[in-house]
Amino acid sequence: MKVAILGLGSVGRGVISVLARKDLGIVVTGIADSRSGVMDPAGIDLAAVLTRKAETGRCGEPDILGEDIVKNGDYDVLVEVTPTDIVTGEPALTSIRTALSRGKHVVTSNKGPLALQYTELMRLAEENGVHMRYEATVCGAIPIIQTLQHGLAGNKVHAVYGVLNGTCNYILTRMADEGLTYDQALAEAREMGYAEADPTSDVKGIDTALKLVILANTIWKNGVTLGDVDCTGIDLLTAEALTLAESQNCTIRLIGEVVPERDLLRVSPCILPKKHPLVVRDTLNAVTVVTDMAGAITQVGKGAGSVETASAVIGDLLFIRDCHVRGD
Repeated sequence: MKVAILGLGSVGRGVISVLARKDLGIVVTGIADSRSGVMDPAGIDLAAVLTRKAETGRCGEPDILGEDIVKNGDYDVLVEVTPTDIVTGEPALTSIRTALSRGKHVVTSNKGPLALQYTELMRLAEENGVHMRYEATVCGAIPIIQTLQHGLAGNKVHAVYGVLNGTCNYILTRMADEGLTYDQALAEAREMGYAEADPTSDVKGIDTALKLVILANTIWKNGVTLGDVDCTGIDLLTAEALTLAESQNCTIRLIGEVVPERDLLRVSPCILPKKHPLVVRDTLNAVTVVTDMAGAITQVGKGAGSVETASAVIGDLLFIRDCHVRGD
Protein backbone atom coordinates (compact mmCIF):
# COMPACT_ATOMS: atom_id res chain seq x y z
CA MET A 1 0.00 0.00 0.00
CA LYS A 2 1.39 3.38 -1.04
CA VAL A 3 1.08 6.35 1.28
CA ALA A 4 1.71 10.10 0.97
CA ILE A 5 2.27 12.16 4.11
CA LEU A 6 1.56 15.87 4.53
CA GLY A 7 3.02 17.45 7.66
CA LEU A 8 6.31 16.85 9.45
CA GLY A 9 5.57 18.26 12.86
CA SER A 10 5.48 16.10 15.95
CA VAL A 11 2.82 13.70 14.63
CA GLY A 12 4.27 13.44 11.13
CA ARG A 13 7.74 12.65 12.43
CA GLY A 14 6.22 10.10 14.77
CA VAL A 15 4.41 8.35 11.91
CA ILE A 16 7.53 8.29 9.73
CA SER A 17 9.73 7.00 12.55
CA VAL A 18 7.30 4.13 13.18
CA LEU A 19 7.05 3.26 9.49
CA ALA A 20 10.85 3.37 9.21
CA ARG A 21 11.38 0.75 11.91
CA LYS A 22 8.36 -1.51 11.44
CA ASP A 23 7.65 -3.67 8.40
CA LEU A 24 3.95 -2.98 7.91
CA GLY A 25 3.71 -3.44 4.17
CA ILE A 26 3.44 0.32 3.66
CA VAL A 27 5.54 2.24 1.13
CA VAL A 28 5.79 6.02 1.49
CA THR A 29 5.89 7.66 -1.96
CA GLY A 30 5.44 11.32 -1.05
CA ILE A 31 6.27 13.57 1.92
CA ALA A 32 5.80 17.33 2.31
CA ASP A 33 6.38 19.84 5.07
CA SER A 34 5.42 23.51 4.90
CA ARG A 35 8.47 24.46 2.79
CA SER A 36 9.48 21.44 0.72
CA GLY A 37 8.62 17.97 -0.50
CA VAL A 38 9.90 14.73 -1.93
CA MET A 39 8.25 12.20 -4.26
CA ASP A 40 9.37 8.76 -5.39
CA PRO A 41 6.85 6.15 -6.61
CA ALA A 42 9.35 3.40 -5.76
CA GLY A 43 9.48 4.46 -2.11
CA ILE A 44 11.31 7.08 -0.04
CA ASP A 45 14.20 6.49 2.36
CA LEU A 46 12.42 7.54 5.55
CA ALA A 47 15.49 7.62 7.79
CA ALA A 48 17.18 9.95 5.31
CA VAL A 49 14.15 12.26 5.33
CA LEU A 50 14.17 12.50 9.14
CA THR A 51 17.90 13.26 9.12
CA ARG A 52 17.50 15.92 6.41
CA LYS A 53 14.61 17.51 8.28
CA ALA A 54 16.62 17.67 11.52
CA GLU A 55 19.69 19.13 9.81
CA THR A 56 18.11 21.57 7.34
CA GLY A 57 14.52 22.13 8.46
CA ARG A 58 13.31 20.80 5.11
CA CYS A 59 12.27 17.28 4.14
CA GLY A 60 13.00 17.66 0.43
CA GLU A 61 13.10 20.06 -2.49
CA PRO A 62 11.61 23.57 -2.20
CA ASP A 63 9.94 23.32 -5.61
CA ILE A 64 7.81 20.33 -4.53
CA LEU A 65 4.73 21.38 -2.57
CA GLY A 66 2.14 19.45 -0.65
CA GLU A 67 -0.51 20.28 -3.22
CA ASP A 68 1.69 18.78 -5.96
CA ILE A 69 1.82 15.50 -4.06
CA VAL A 70 -1.94 15.51 -3.36
CA LYS A 71 -2.88 16.26 -6.98
CA ASN A 72 -0.25 14.27 -8.84
CA GLY A 73 1.36 11.81 -6.44
CA ASP A 74 1.21 8.04 -6.74
CA TYR A 75 -0.45 6.93 -3.49
CA ASP A 76 -3.38 4.92 -2.16
CA VAL A 77 -3.76 6.78 1.14
CA LEU A 78 -3.15 10.42 2.04
CA VAL A 79 -1.97 10.91 5.63
CA GLU A 80 -2.85 14.52 6.51
CA VAL A 81 -1.15 15.59 9.75
CA THR A 82 -0.58 19.32 9.27
CA PRO A 83 -1.46 21.89 11.99
CA THR A 84 -5.15 22.59 12.63
CA ASP A 85 -6.85 25.78 11.46
CA ILE A 86 -10.21 25.97 13.24
CA VAL A 87 -11.47 28.93 11.22
CA THR A 88 -11.05 27.71 7.64
CA GLY A 89 -9.70 24.18 8.01
CA GLU A 90 -7.12 25.04 5.36
CA PRO A 91 -4.93 23.95 3.73
CA ALA A 92 -5.88 20.54 5.08
CA LEU A 93 -9.52 20.77 3.99
CA THR A 94 -8.62 21.31 0.34
CA SER A 95 -6.00 18.54 0.46
CA ILE A 96 -8.50 16.07 1.90
CA ARG A 97 -11.21 17.03 -0.58
CA THR A 98 -8.78 16.64 -3.47
CA ALA A 99 -7.54 13.24 -2.34
CA LEU A 100 -11.05 11.88 -1.76
CA SER A 101 -12.18 13.19 -5.14
CA ARG A 102 -9.24 11.33 -6.73
CA GLY A 103 -10.50 8.11 -5.13
CA LYS A 104 -7.77 8.06 -2.49
CA HIS A 105 -8.29 7.05 1.12
CA VAL A 106 -7.52 9.64 3.81
CA VAL A 107 -6.17 9.29 7.35
CA THR A 108 -5.89 12.48 9.38
CA SER A 109 -5.10 13.86 12.82
CA ASN A 110 -6.38 17.30 11.79
CA LYS A 111 -9.45 18.37 13.77
CA GLY A 112 -10.27 21.50 11.75
CA PRO A 113 -11.63 19.94 8.53
CA LEU A 114 -13.73 17.37 10.40
CA ALA A 115 -15.13 19.86 12.90
CA LEU A 116 -16.09 22.21 10.06
CA GLN A 117 -17.17 19.85 7.29
CA TYR A 118 -17.71 16.39 8.75
CA THR A 119 -20.88 15.62 6.76
CA GLU A 120 -19.43 16.78 3.44
CA LEU A 121 -16.18 14.81 3.86
CA MET A 122 -17.97 11.60 4.84
CA ARG A 123 -20.30 11.97 1.86
CA LEU A 124 -17.36 12.62 -0.48
CA ALA A 125 -15.58 9.50 0.79
CA GLU A 126 -18.69 7.39 0.29
CA GLU A 127 -19.30 8.74 -3.21
CA ASN A 128 -15.75 7.82 -4.22
CA GLY A 129 -15.72 4.43 -2.50
CA VAL A 130 -12.89 5.22 -0.12
CA HIS A 131 -12.27 5.42 3.62
CA MET A 132 -12.02 8.63 5.64
CA ARG A 133 -10.33 7.71 8.95
CA TYR A 134 -9.65 10.12 11.81
CA GLU A 135 -8.88 8.22 15.01
CA ALA A 136 -5.98 10.56 15.81
CA THR A 137 -8.23 13.65 16.00
CA VAL A 138 -9.64 12.69 19.42
CA CYS A 139 -7.80 11.48 22.54
CA GLY A 140 -4.46 10.60 20.93
CA ALA A 141 -3.68 6.94 21.54
CA ILE A 142 -7.14 6.04 22.93
CA PRO A 143 -9.06 4.12 20.22
CA ILE A 144 -12.36 5.89 20.91
CA ILE A 145 -13.48 6.25 17.27
CA GLN A 146 -12.78 2.58 16.58
CA THR A 147 -14.68 1.68 19.76
CA LEU A 148 -17.69 3.76 18.74
CA GLN A 149 -17.81 2.60 15.12
CA HIS A 150 -17.01 -1.07 15.62
CA GLY A 151 -16.57 -2.20 19.23
CA LEU A 152 -19.94 -0.82 20.31
CA ALA A 153 -21.76 -1.45 17.03
CA GLY A 154 -25.43 -2.19 17.71
CA ASN A 155 -25.49 -0.18 20.93
CA LYS A 156 -27.54 2.95 21.30
CA VAL A 157 -25.24 5.64 22.69
CA HIS A 158 -26.98 7.87 25.21
CA ALA A 159 -24.10 10.15 26.14
CA VAL A 160 -20.37 10.80 25.90
CA TYR A 161 -18.32 12.76 28.39
CA GLY A 162 -14.66 13.03 29.18
CA VAL A 163 -11.35 14.73 29.83
CA LEU A 164 -10.23 15.42 26.27
CA ASN A 165 -7.34 17.88 26.66
CA GLY A 166 -4.05 16.90 28.29
CA THR A 167 -2.75 20.46 28.69
CA CYS A 168 -5.72 21.51 30.80
CA ASN A 169 -5.57 18.31 32.78
CA TYR A 170 -1.90 18.88 33.61
CA ILE A 171 -2.57 22.45 34.73
CA LEU A 172 -5.48 21.39 36.96
CA THR A 173 -3.46 18.51 38.42
CA ARG A 174 -0.61 20.84 39.37
CA MET A 175 -2.95 23.48 40.80
CA ALA A 176 -4.59 20.84 43.00
CA ASP A 177 -1.36 19.09 44.05
CA GLU A 178 0.82 22.10 44.80
CA GLY A 179 -1.60 24.97 45.30
CA LEU A 180 -0.18 26.73 42.23
CA THR A 181 -2.03 29.61 40.63
CA TYR A 182 -3.33 29.16 37.11
CA ASP A 183 -0.49 31.33 35.73
CA GLN A 184 2.15 29.35 37.62
CA ALA A 185 0.76 26.00 36.44
CA LEU A 186 0.52 27.25 32.85
CA ALA A 187 4.14 28.46 32.95
CA GLU A 188 5.20 25.02 34.18
CA ALA A 189 3.16 23.32 31.43
CA ARG A 190 5.01 25.45 28.87
CA GLU A 191 8.38 24.52 30.36
CA MET A 192 7.46 20.84 30.19
CA GLY A 193 6.36 21.17 26.57
CA TYR A 194 2.72 20.38 27.35
CA ALA A 195 1.42 23.86 26.45
CA GLU A 196 1.97 25.85 23.27
CA ALA A 197 3.41 29.36 23.30
CA ASP A 198 -0.20 30.45 22.62
CA PRO A 199 -2.32 28.08 24.72
CA THR A 200 -5.65 29.77 23.91
CA SER A 201 -7.21 26.82 22.09
CA ASP A 202 -6.44 24.49 24.99
CA VAL A 203 -7.20 26.61 28.07
CA LYS A 204 -10.36 28.22 26.71
CA GLY A 205 -11.81 24.79 25.94
CA ILE A 206 -11.79 25.19 22.15
CA ASP A 207 -9.68 22.07 21.53
CA THR A 208 -12.03 20.04 23.74
CA ALA A 209 -15.04 21.50 21.91
CA LEU A 210 -13.59 20.50 18.52
CA LYS A 211 -13.16 16.93 19.72
CA LEU A 212 -16.68 16.95 21.13
CA VAL A 213 -18.07 18.01 17.74
CA ILE A 214 -16.20 15.16 16.02
CA LEU A 215 -17.50 12.62 18.56
CA ALA A 216 -21.07 13.89 18.26
CA ASN A 217 -21.03 13.69 14.47
CA THR A 218 -19.43 10.24 14.57
CA ILE A 219 -22.14 8.84 16.81
CA TRP A 220 -25.30 10.73 15.91
CA LYS A 221 -24.52 12.22 12.46
CA ASN A 222 -26.28 15.36 13.70
CA GLY A 223 -24.21 17.93 11.79
CA VAL A 224 -23.20 19.95 14.87
CA THR A 225 -20.40 22.51 14.61
CA LEU A 226 -18.15 24.41 16.98
CA GLY A 227 -20.73 27.18 17.27
CA ASP A 228 -23.19 24.71 18.81
CA VAL A 229 -20.95 24.03 21.82
CA ASP A 230 -21.47 25.93 25.08
CA CYS A 231 -17.81 26.43 25.93
CA THR A 232 -16.07 27.59 29.12
CA GLY A 233 -12.35 27.04 29.70
CA ILE A 234 -10.10 26.92 32.75
CA ASP A 235 -8.33 30.27 32.33
CA LEU A 236 -10.43 31.96 35.04
CA LEU A 237 -10.11 29.18 37.63
CA THR A 238 -8.42 30.12 40.90
CA ALA A 239 -6.29 28.13 43.32
CA GLU A 240 -9.02 28.84 45.90
CA ALA A 241 -11.58 26.98 43.78
CA LEU A 242 -9.35 23.89 43.76
CA THR A 243 -8.80 24.22 47.52
CA LEU A 244 -12.56 24.42 48.12
CA ALA A 245 -13.11 21.29 46.01
CA GLU A 246 -10.32 19.56 47.96
CA SER A 247 -12.12 20.29 51.23
CA GLN A 248 -15.04 18.23 49.92
CA ASN A 249 -12.75 15.36 48.80
CA CYS A 250 -13.32 16.48 45.22
CA THR A 251 -11.29 18.08 42.45
CA ILE A 252 -11.93 19.99 39.21
CA ARG A 253 -11.55 18.71 35.66
CA LEU A 254 -12.41 20.26 32.29
CA ILE A 255 -15.20 18.02 30.99
CA GLY A 256 -16.65 17.83 27.50
CA GLU A 257 -20.10 16.25 27.40
CA VAL A 258 -22.72 15.39 24.80
CA VAL A 259 -26.19 14.23 25.83
CA PRO A 260 -28.57 14.56 22.86
CA GLU A 261 -31.64 13.59 24.89
CA ARG A 262 -31.01 16.69 27.04
CA ASP A 263 -29.89 18.82 24.07
CA LEU A 264 -26.55 19.18 25.88
CA LEU A 265 -23.28 19.94 24.08
CA ARG A 266 -20.96 21.58 26.60
CA VAL A 267 -17.37 22.10 27.71
CA SER A 268 -16.86 23.40 31.25
CA PRO A 269 -14.86 22.88 34.47
CA CYS A 270 -16.71 20.43 36.71
CA ILE A 271 -16.31 19.41 40.34
CA LEU A 272 -15.89 15.63 40.57
CA PRO A 273 -15.29 13.22 43.46
CA LYS A 274 -11.65 12.18 43.53
CA LYS A 275 -12.60 8.56 42.88
CA HIS A 276 -14.60 9.42 39.74
CA PRO A 277 -13.31 7.48 36.69
CA LEU A 278 -12.67 10.74 34.83
CA VAL A 279 -10.32 12.08 37.50
CA VAL A 280 -7.09 11.17 35.71
CA ARG A 281 -3.75 12.85 36.35
CA ASP A 282 -1.29 14.96 34.41
CA THR A 283 -1.68 14.74 30.61
CA LEU A 284 -3.88 11.65 30.52
CA ASN A 285 -7.24 11.69 28.74
CA ALA A 286 -10.34 9.74 29.77
CA VAL A 287 -13.63 9.31 27.95
CA THR A 288 -16.85 7.58 29.00
CA VAL A 289 -19.47 6.30 26.55
CA VAL A 290 -22.89 5.49 28.01
CA THR A 291 -24.78 2.84 26.04
CA ASP A 292 -27.96 0.80 26.29
CA MET A 293 -26.39 -2.69 26.15
CA ALA A 294 -22.78 -2.31 27.30
CA GLY A 295 -23.54 0.26 29.98
CA ALA A 296 -20.86 2.84 30.70
CA ILE A 297 -17.46 2.18 29.10
CA THR A 298 -14.48 4.34 30.16
CA GLN A 299 -11.18 4.42 28.29
CA VAL A 300 -8.04 6.07 29.69
CA GLY A 301 -4.76 6.78 27.92
CA LYS A 302 -2.30 9.27 26.56
CA GLY A 303 -4.13 12.01 24.71
CA ALA A 304 -1.15 13.55 22.95
CA GLY A 305 2.47 12.95 22.01
CA SER A 306 4.35 12.15 18.83
CA VAL A 307 4.42 8.36 18.96
CA GLU A 308 1.15 8.11 20.90
CA THR A 309 -0.79 10.00 18.23
CA ALA A 310 1.15 8.16 15.53
CA SER A 311 -0.27 4.97 17.06
CA ALA A 312 -3.77 6.12 16.09
CA VAL A 313 -2.65 7.08 12.57
CA ILE A 314 -0.93 3.72 12.06
CA GLY A 315 -4.02 1.91 13.33
CA ASP A 316 -6.15 3.66 10.71
CA LEU A 317 -3.62 2.85 7.98
CA LEU A 318 -3.64 -0.83 8.89
CA PHE A 319 -7.46 -0.83 8.97
CA ILE A 320 -7.44 0.41 5.36
CA ARG A 321 -4.68 -2.02 4.38
CA ASP A 322 -6.66 -4.94 5.77
CA CYS A 323 -9.79 -3.78 3.97
CA HIS A 324 -7.77 -3.83 0.75
CA VAL A 325 -6.68 -7.40 1.46
CA ARG A 326 -10.28 -8.47 2.07
CA GLY A 327 -11.50 -6.49 -0.95
CA ASP A 328 -13.81 -4.27 1.14
